[in-house]
Amino acid sequence: MTAELSLTRLAGAEGSGRLLVVGPSLGTSVALLWRDCARTLGGEFEVIGWDLPGHGSGGPAEEAFTVQDIADELVERTGALAGGRSAAYAGVSFGGAVGFELASRAEGPFEAVVCIGAAPRIGLPEMWRDRAALVRRAGTPVTVDGSAQRWFAPGFIARAPQVAGALLRALAEVDKESYALACEALAVFEAGTAVRPLRVLVGEHDVVVSPDGADVVLAGCGHLPPAEEPAAVARTLVEVLEEMRCPTTTA
Repeated sequence: MTAELSLTRLAGAEGSGRLLVVGPSLGTSVALLWRDCARTLGGEFEVIGWDLPGHGSGGPAEEAFTVQDIADELVERTGALAGGRSAAYAGVSFGGAVGFELASRAEGPFEAVVCIGAAPRIGLPEMWRDRAALVRRAGTPVTVDGSAQRWFAPGFIARAPQVAGALLRALAEVDKESYALACEALAVFEAGTAVRPLRVLVGEHDVVVSPDGADVVLAGCGHLPPAEEPAAVARTLVEVLEEMRCPTTTA
């Protein structure tokens, strides 16, 4: 990647407590996706979010990039930010794919990884290539209707129109080439074997990633749990990350 990832402090004081790095879903701004959840997490962690190129605060991509490229930069940047503190990672969808990559690495600052609404491979390569081609032709607004159906649990848009509306408006503003390149990155990504503590959380209504086989199924959630049920997801993250720090031992 030629452009540096954009990192934003979402909650917690600089250098305080433990460090939690959070990642976005394709088409989302990390601040909008994680804002309310991060506020709850701020009592336990300094929460730092990163944006995909051309999304949120991220500058547009200048060349193709991979999930591995993003993981490389996060490892380097987080190592400097942690300053000896414990560091953990939680990412949604595309951010979850990055989490699987981070968990497959023996070296790095992340002691624990949580992948939300993600799987070792998300969708089929041809699906992502077709979407990349569509967005290059028509722009990201063409994806809004489909994303409204895929992202949220039934009834969420009516229940929380401001949250859903802000996420969908941000999607329409994403740089189309950056979005297309992110699709192509997912088309070729397949996770390796995890060598670090890893948990997978999936919403019970997620139509992108099946909750079957998830370590935790998040009640009332679709594909974007931190935005849909921020307080409940924050509580679950604290519990899961603490459990991974202090594994139960048996004789």
